[in-house]
Amino acid sequence: MLSVSERPALKINGFVMSLVTVLLTLAGVWSLVEVVRTRDASLLWFFFPDMIVVSLLIPGFFIVHPNEARVLVFLGKYSGSVLQAGFWWTNPLTVKRSISLRVHNFNSERLKVNDLNGNPIEIAAVIVWRVVDSAKALFDVESYEAFVGIQSETAIRSLASQYPYDAHAEGKASLRGSTAEVLDRLTREVHSRLELAGVEISDARISHLAYAPEIAQAMLRRQQAEAIVAARQKIVEGAVGMVQEALQMLSERGVVQLDEERKASMVNNLLVALVADREAQPVINTGTLYA
Repeated sequence: MLSVSERPALKINGFVMSLVTVLLTLAGVWSLVEVVRTRDASLLWFFFPDMIVVSLLIPGFFIVHPNEARVLVFLGKYSGSVLQAGFWWTNPLTVKRSISLRVHNFNSERLKVNDLNGNPIEIAAVIVWRVVDSAKALFDVESYEAFVGIQSETAIRSLASQYPYDAHAEGKASLRGSTAEVLDRLTREVHSRLELAGVEISDARISHLAYAPEIAQAMLRRQQAEAIVAARQKIVEGAVGMVQEALQMLSERGVVQLDEERKASMVNNLLVALVADREAQPVINTGTLYA
């Protein structure tokens, strides 16, 4: 496929050409008046060509608004683009097609896809884009706006299938937990797809992310169970550290001398008190009763 790149078009200040057109029109009117006054038909040889030139000059005028481009096509060939806002004149036989250079938002629909683990999820994103090459946008794709929509949704689906919804292992990237990485990859993937159409991606944000309704409740219970297990693991790690520190302090300060059996009993009691999900009820030992 032959790609077309944007280039500046030949143009003339519209006010200068307006002055030329007005002068030619006045000259034609003067020649017609002279023909009527002097009844000298020879001046008609100036009047008719002059009016033809004026009528050809008028279609060459056009206005370019801010953040707008005019793409010029002459006899089926790309002649260039006019990006500067203002009043201009160019070859009157060219076709002048307008294209917006303003920033656009593309809000994708909620797409139902499978994540890396095969779980059905719903995902949607907002893509901020603008045209940076008017020639590519008009000539390299059929409809650049529809192209942006289709390719953006394709990139979102591809991204969702490359990450799990939630990471169960520490340090593993996920859609929910690795926001910066996911958004950076989404931006790069969408940009690579839309570069063909002369479109630049300014920003990309995930606007909706959730499990599909049919598995939402099951996955919620799974997340709750994983959270409980993780919390228990932290509690056990903390309790073991506290017990170890307590035994070390008793030994270093010589508060009491414990044999291995007594240490095991103390460790058991401390772990039960620290790890239990209910408040421990202390049992006070007041001594041993001998018969």
